[in-house]
Amino acid sequence: MWKTVQRSGMATVHLIVAAAMCFGIYIFITVLLIAGIGTVAVVGCWLLPEAVLLIRRIAGAKRSLTALWTGKDIPEAYTPITGTLRERLRISVKDPSTLTDVRWMVCYYLYGALLALALPLWPVGLVVDGVWAGALRRSPVVLPLIVRLADTEARWSALLLMPSPKARLARRVEELKETRADAIAAHEAELRRIERDLHDGAQANLVALSMRIGLAKRAYDRDPDAARTLLDDAQDQAEQALTELRQVVRGIHPPILTDRGLVGAVRALASSSGLAVRVEDGGLADGTRAPAAVEAAAYFVVAESLTNVAKYSGANRAEVHLTRTRRGLTVRVRDEGRGGADESQGSGLLGMRRRVAALDGTLEVNSPVGGPTVIDVELPCVW
Repeated sequence: MWKTVQRSGMATVHLIVAAAMCFGIYIFITVLLIAGIGTVAVVGCWLLPEAVLLIRRIAGAKRSLTALWTGKDIPEAYTPITGTLRERLRISVKDPSTLTDVRWMVCYYLYGALLALALPLWPVGLVVDGVWAGALRRSPVVLPLIVRLADTEARWSALLLMPSPKARLARRVEELKETRADAIAAHEAELRRIERDLHDGAQANLVALSMRIGLAKRAYDRDPDAARTLLDDAQDQAEQALTELRQVVRGIHPPILTDRGLVGAVRALASSSGLAVRVEDGGLADGTRAPAAVEAAAYFVVAESLTNVAKYSGANRAEVHLTRTRRGLTVRVRDEGRGGADESQGSGLLGMRRRVAALDGTLEVNSPVGGPTVIDVELPCVW
């Protein structure tokens, strides 16, 4: 009985907040009328975009309230209202979510005051359920109706505030534009890095190698010992240049990833990281291979994460979990270091996020101060 009373009390609070919001919408209709009349009269057309933005805030507050009761988030799919007044007016009118929000507000005028049905149930419920459930040990029958009213109000709100397919498609197009821009930026940054590595590393060593060979040729007749020393130095220079070229190649696409697959490449990466790394290969031990682009993204995420662990976390152990799922590949890297990872501090997280986003994947970083740091990546693919 006590749990029923508590649940009914929470439902009543939800309905009270919903009724207060409904009352606010009754008042807000005046603002809408003023904005509409001003738009028709042209002189007040600037009011319409502001009114639409206000509607979005009200609908956003209702989404949060509904999500708090149901435990399920309601997504938003708004087109940003920016640009000139003409563009703002066009977006305000043509955005599919505007119609969705206005439709919800109209319906909310009717069902937003379900509190009026819930309040009379309290005295009846306390008496009837007090006897029925308290004395006779039966299940309450009246107070649960208050919870059902709150559930009904939340269900209707969730249904009406859900973005339309057209709005979700428009939002998806915007997301793809953003990820494409990030992918292009990441690609350009990668090209600059490769150019810098070649110019400052391998190219410099090859120039020095050419100079030493030239000096050795000139000194060969008059001082063979000095020429031999120069040739030895040239050989060392050639080996160093070859090593740096291999590192550049690994930065583009590690050959070990092609030869051994993702699991073998990650195990090799873990063994050379200087950390005690435990690698788990859920669903990949049978040799199943993801697409090359997905494997490369997962490999670089693990490589960058282990580098961050070694440099910043202060931990000497880490865990890498590779899991094949029905929808793609998930990667989790965990360490028990000091935490506090920040994308703005140049830890490579932004580059990882761009690389993952380019494949329509997601990256989540959970790194509270004091640790642990957990990086979760989901890369969609078809097996």
